[in-house]
Amino acid sequence: MSFFRKLSLIALLGLIYAAPLLAQPIQPFTTAALKAAQAAGKPVLVDAYASWCPICRKQAPTIDAMATDPAFAKLVILRLDYDSQSAEKRELGIVQQSTLIAFDGNKEIGRLVGVTDPDQIKKLAESALH
Repeated sequence: MSFFRKLSLIALLGLIYAAPLLAQPIQPFTTAALKAAQAAGKPVLVDAYASWCPICRKQAPTIDAMATDPAFAKLVILRLDYDSQSAEKRELGIVQQSTLIAFDGNKEIGRLVGVTDPDQIKKLAESALH
C-alpha cells in the first residue's frame, strides 16, 4: 500500500472514530425534535432567532461556535424561527426574539433574553449538560 493510501486510510479512520466527539449541527426547531431530545434526556438549547434582529446576529457566532465545539457535543441546539413559528413561541413562553432557553431533559434550566455576552451564553448552555 502506498504512503498516500495509508495516510488517507488513517485520516478516514480518524474521522470515523472522532465523529462522536464532534458537536451536533444546529437544527431547525420543531416541537417533535424538542420532545424527542427531551424524552431521550438530552441537553437542549433553543435559540429564538430572527434574521432582522441585531441581537440575534450578535448571539449567532457564539451559538454557531458551540455547534462545532466538542465540549458541547451532547448539546442539541434547535433554532426557532421567531417570525414564522408563532404557535411554538407561545408553547415555550417566548415573547421576544433573541431568547435562549436551556433544558436538561424536560426541565427548563434557564433562559436569557437579549444577552450577547459569549460567556453568559456558554454558561447557560453548560448548565444543561449533565
